[in-house]
Amino acid sequence: MHSVTQETPQETQGTPTPQEFGVGGRITLAVMSDDYIDVILTALAEAAADAAELDVATDDVSTWATGDETALATYFARLIAAASRGGRHVSATVMFSRGCPGEVRCALPTGRGLVSPLPVVPPTGVTASAQWALYPLDDSGTADHMRDIHAAIEAARENGSFVRSDRYTTRLHGDVATVLETVAGGWVRVGRTVPHVTTHVTISVNSPSEVTA
Repeated sequence: MHSVTQETPQETQGTPTPQEFGVGGRITLAVMSDDYIDVILTALAEAAADAAELDVATDDVSTWATGDETALATYFARLIAAASRGGRHVSATVMFSRGCPGEVRCALPTGRGLVSPLPVVPPTGVTASAQWALYPLDDSGTADHMRDIHAAIEAARENGSFVRSDRYTTRLHGDVATVLETVAGGWVRVGRTVPHVTTHVTISVNSPSEVTA
């Protein structure tokens, strides 16, 4: 494990930036192909244009990015779509987090929230299945977690990505862009009332055992 430094919360002028509020995510790509190294590196290069507004770093486990929620979801969607081109089986593990208590170099502004628009991600033309979980983390114990989670699931029904509730997850299916809009949208909605919230999704493209119902 590594140590983290939690900075003292501070008042800021105006609305905090996504970086100040700890908005970010991580993605790990697994490509079922002998040339997976080239595939992943090429996908990272192709998606770089969508990362212009983000701070991005790739290590031996995952790619981390911080910045605007729409830019984050768009960048991750482009990465997944690029890696799966040509029918490759790709699995992507994605985590989004906001609110950042205990985060490295994050001073959560006190008395101010971050109300962001719901992400809109351009279609990729790549269809995916996913298993999604949403975690409101309210240290005060005053939030209605299930209300927020049910609202996020209802939004998935409305945009057509909802398949069913499953053990510990919600099953999603659709364009990679729609799946990530659902995931990031639920995360943003909860973040309007709960400062610290994370969400996790495993996305599968071109699986030989794909099930959509």
